[in-house]
Amino acid sequence: MVDIVPLSSYPSNIDLLPAIQTCNITNLPENYFLKYYLYHALTWPQLSFVAVMRPRNGYTKHTGPGGSADLSGQYPKVVGYVLAKMEEEPTDGMQHGHITSLSVMRTHRRLGIAERLMRMSQRAMAESHRAHYVSLHVRVSNNAALRLYRDTLGFEVDKVESKYYADGEDAYAMRMDLSGMWLDWSEIEKQDRERAKGDEKDADEGEPVGEMGKKDDKMVRVKVGRGLGVGDLVERNEAQQQSVS
Repeated sequence: MVDIVPLSSYPSNIDLLPAIQTCNITNLPENYFLKYYLYHALTWPQLSFVAVMRPRNGYTKHTGPGGSADLSGQYPKVVGYVLAKMEEEPTDGMQHGHITSLSVMRTHRRLGIAERLMRMSQRAMAESHRAHYVSLHVRVSNNAALRLYRDTLGFEVDKVESKYYADGEDAYAMRMDLSGMWLDWSEIEKQDRERAKGDEKDADEGEPVGEMGKKDDKMVRVKVGRGLGVGDLVERNEAQQQSVS
């Protein structure tokens, strides 16, 4: 079972960063220092996601040195990730997100993991930061990635950046509009108000008590639940008690 979880969720998945870096180094020629991953996770905690394998039979705890639980060599096993950010100084003046890196281990490709990672990151950009669009770069020779971005997700080529990569290969600069994913907070607040009014209308006001109740009924306190060892006091209507007897 593969789970897609936020990189900065609770309990924190920050300790998976070395495994995410390994996934990057294994599959991509563009690599980063570990602190760069941490920078993304701490600055834009909602936007990066990781795909992990859940153990089929759960985790097995072993006692390590000092009596601590030793889970070394066990899952969660990182099989993919998406590293994303918001553009800090957009040249076009529009708030937008950017996909820094996306990778899925070869053993878990063709399972839709990359698409799920991308869609979750895009929605987070739109809902958390109201991003107008998301951008990314992809090698012109990477046909598999192009099919994902262009044909499956709906990205469009904005321009070609010559010799973008360190080895001199060109890159497609692609982008996808996210404004359609924005949350309409005014409509959400309106629905909340209508729901609150409906709850007040359907609320059970209960029976009249005190001076507003029936004056002919005398209220007395009796102990109940002694058989259960409970000494709570409750009110019982004496008139109802007489009718039962």
